[in-house]
Amino acid sequence: MYRLTQLTGVSGHHIKGIEEGTRQPTIETLNKLVTALGSSLGEIFNDNEKCTYLKEDEMRLLENYRMMSDEKSEALLIMSDLLNK
Repeated sequence: MYRLTQLTGVSGHHIKGIEEGTRQPTIETLNKLVTALGSSLGEIFNDNEKCTYLKEDEMRLLENYRMMSDEKSEALLIMSDLLNK
């Protein structure tokens, strides 16, 4: 739990309360926790039984992509398409 508190800034006491059902997390807190655990709110609340989890390198690619400008992200998509031919 120590690592999770370090990654999220959420206190161990609060996390323990969430685990025990004595505390209700805000959406912001829940998002911090699931993101640190390598998931997303979409996966947590997905009614579809199929959940996909990203490997660490896939997560890094996605995070980098999300920080790119529109031009860079388009260039990366084109390059990715070319590499997969």
